[in-house]
Amino acid sequence: MGYEPQADFGTPEAHSETQVTLRIDGRGVTVPLGTSVMRAAALAGGSIPKLCATDNVAAFGSCRLCLVEVDGIRGTPASCTTPVAEGMVVHTQTPRLEKLRRGVMELYISDHPLDCLTCSANNDCELQDAAAQVGLRDVRYGYQGDNHLGLPTDSSNPYFDFDPSKCIVCSRCVRACEEVQGTFALTIDGRGFASTVSAGQSADDFLSSECVSCGACVQACPTATLSEKTIREIGKPERSVVTTCGYCGVGCTFRAEMRGEQLVRMVPWKDGKANHGHSCVKGRFAWGYANHKDRITTPMIRESIDQPWREVSWDEALAFTAERLNAIRAESGPGALGGITSSRCTNEETFLVQKLVRAGFGSNNVDTCARVCHSPTGYGLKTTFGTSAGTQDFDSVRDADVILVIGANPTDAHPVFGSAMKRRIREGAKLIVIDPRRIDLVRSPHVRAAHHLALQPGTNVAVLTAMAHVIVTEGLADEAFIRERCDLDEYQDWARFVSDPRHSPETLEAVTRVPAGELRAAARLYATGGNSAIYYGLGVTEHSQGSSTVMAIANLAMATGNIGRSGVGVNPLRGQNNVQGSCDMGSFPHELSGYRHISDTATRQVFEKDWGVVLDPEPGLRIPNMLDAAIDGSFRAIYIQGEDILQSDPDTKHVAAGLAAMDCVIVHDLFLNETANYAHVFLPGSTFLEKTGTFTNAERRIQMVRKVMEPANGPNGQGMADWEVTQALANAMGLGWTYTDTGEVMDEIARLTPSFAGVSHARLDADGSLQWPVNDAAPNGTPIVHQDGFVRGKGKFVVTEYIPTDEKTGPRFPLLLTTGRILSQYNVGAQTRRTANTVWHGEDVLEMHPTDAENRGLSHGDWVRLASRKGETTLRLDVTDRVAPGVVYTTFHHPETQANVVTTEFSDWATNCPEYKVTAVQVTPSNGPSDWQADYAELSRRARRVVHAEPAA
Repeated sequence: MGYEPQADFGTPEAHSETQVTLRIDGRGVTVPLGTSVMRAAALAGGSIPKLCATDNVAAFGSCRLCLVEVDGIRGTPASCTTPVAEGMVVHTQTPRLEKLRRGVMELYISDHPLDCLTCSANNDCELQDAAAQVGLRDVRYGYQGDNHLGLPTDSSNPYFDFDPSKCIVCSRCVRACEEVQGTFALTIDGRGFASTVSAGQSADDFLSSECVSCGACVQACPTATLSEKTIREIGKPERSVVTTCGYCGVGCTFRAEMRGEQLVRMVPWKDGKANHGHSCVKGRFAWGYANHKDRITTPMIRESIDQPWREVSWDEALAFTAERLNAIRAESGPGALGGITSSRCTNEETFLVQKLVRAGFGSNNVDTCARVCHSPTGYGLKTTFGTSAGTQDFDSVRDADVILVIGANPTDAHPVFGSAMKRRIREGAKLIVIDPRRIDLVRSPHVRAAHHLALQPGTNVAVLTAMAHVIVTEGLADEAFIRERCDLDEYQDWARFVSDPRHSPETLEAVTRVPAGELRAAARLYATGGNSAIYYGLGVTEHSQGSSTVMAIANLAMATGNIGRSGVGVNPLRGQNNVQGSCDMGSFPHELSGYRHISDTATRQVFEKDWGVVLDPEPGLRIPNMLDAAIDGSFRAIYIQGEDILQSDPDTKHVAAGLAAMDCVIVHDLFLNETANYAHVFLPGSTFLEKTGTFTNAERRIQMVRKVMEPANGPNGQGMADWEVTQALANAMGLGWTYTDTGEVMDEIARLTPSFAGVSHARLDADGSLQWPVNDAAPNGTPIVHQDGFVRGKGKFVVTEYIPTDEKTGPRFPLLLTTGRILSQYNVGAQTRRTANTVWHGEDVLEMHPTDAENRGLSHGDWVRLASRKGETTLRLDVTDRVAPGVVYTTFHHPETQANVVTTEFSDWATNCPEYKVTAVQVTPSNGPSDWQADYAELSRRARRVVHAEPAA
């Protein structure tokens, strides 16, 4: 694709089913009722000059360039604010309009720098284009007198500059911040000639303001006022590739704009079905890690982990690895080997890793990071509904009347969808938040939660059961839906259970710490408020009762009939870009692709016939079991693609002990991560910019990832995408794989996986995206599942008894620690820590309520010791009322903190998903890093020693 900006129709699309026909400049055009004259003209092939109008914000009508004449209407109305009407006759170019527009443009140019040749927006500037459109050749007013020229540029933001001297005060940036992002960080300060765009208070610059650097203002700016620094440094792009973001589970579509082999910028693609042209700071700007100096681009090996790394060729690295794996398998059997797939890699790459483990290693010892975050989703939703995924597409939120957010922080972890959610709330939807912490959605500009149930960590099931008690005992259940769509006997058993007085909000208040009256009001709102949708995250799944909580959520949705149409549903918000896909592809030790159990003979035979092998019918080991077996001596080798289990998994010391006990740890990644401290082989990986394949987002949307640049892990364009590395390893082991591209891998996935039966790269290129299931019954995909009935047949109500976690507070550890994420960082931070995002979050901090801090003699910014029965670490204190007394909160983005050194071995009863969200801790003053941190820093320093290969003569 060349470099041409996407078409801008000036005003948003109208969605009326009523069609209107009018004539514009002699051409007939038919458009939906509510369409603006400006948009109708653009759809008819015309182009009315504009500056304040753009099609991702509402019409404003301030620039006065888009004036038109309409037969029968006096004056010259603005085409952006004038709706079409049946039979309307419009003229967009007349001598009168030419004169008016030229006069308006003269005023703009008289207060604008004439440095077009050296401006970063030269030949990519809407002001420049508009001046050409109106035929401006001279400015009668001169350039003397008061003006805004020469104002200082605000370069505080690491990614873009704000040059007020080039601002035409069109308000597009302000409106984008309000309407698209919903942050309301920008405003127009002053009046008349003194009007200027301001990032908050007069003393604020962009960096210190409430701006979240989503890029919406930069995208909206028609001049070089707001411009990416990379445009100034590299120049205007010359080509582009449409691809999918490699960060969170929203799955935003971007256009990667290139100049030569350099990536200039990532621009959100307006036709992206998940993001509709919006972005966040990570996807829009934080891609610099791809070229970071820390990136490893040469394979490395070492005999033992106390030795330095030795750089070698790909052939030597693969031969070394294959020899070790084959020897271990021969000595100890297939069960001594295993692998971990990556939720950051493509579906095709994930599928090949699990195939390598099952068909090559000969075991089912394959697991994925998805198990340590959303495996309870798979278990709970498959049990109750029959499908291990969310029920809706993201656009469904537009029809929600009540939004219940439990254990999720969309504005930080899924910010583009968080913005869509805020927009719906501003339009009138009611919000219920169930979270021990006051997330931004509870109270932010123009958004207020109707109810915030600040529960005690670990009591999700009790809160949901109490809500169900209210719904059933007050007669709020949807009896017609239940009788038609659900197993009635199971419903009646469940209804008797939740109706028991011991499950009333009043009885459970002592457990949940949620006021009974507030909980009752929230339950009534969810049951009676219209279309009610539930969105949940890791605060639901990462508990000892994670699977029970997911089923309790499903119970609520079924009991109130909030399933099977737009605006309702049960929607897990997936943390990483391909968590959904890694689950779909068979990354769990007990399931093949499409969530079919390995013990099912018919399913297994399909794979055995296609792969030409005999598969083990017994489920394999999960990650914790692999580590336990390694310590016992029976598990000896592991292949880890794109995952850092030493930093991300709980009980860090146990993970380290398991890795240290293995004879062959293979890390396939971009950087020497924390797990690589214990590795014997390092295979350099490729970024999402360097590969072609697919990701599946949280709404089951399968989207193409397209190669933007050549992989950096090989000289002269000879690098390999991650799927090629896995195939090369398989062939070094003698498996004889012959894939030539990832399209062939997807064809195999479609052949073996019923829910992907109609998926191919060609279909995705043609249609943009598809939501599984895609098969003969749903050839165009399934945006909303369970519309006519549940996949499993009848919806299954499950009794979910609240069982307190075994992790208890006491005199030694009186506080409860819960963990989460922050907007500017992502997962273990391996990518975002190697970008300018560190300016916002350079270290993990511990949030503590002022009362708890005062009781311990602690102040904001102090170094504190965070200790549990498992370990301790130190970090700085953030005193805030975001958390309740007795609760502390931190993130896990920085390895210097290693927050998981304090988390425990407790996990979900059904899936072994770790209980990250409840750890009993104590917090005390500290003078700096703990002994463990100092020892770990020295271990990391020694483990990262590299003996570089001599360059060829």
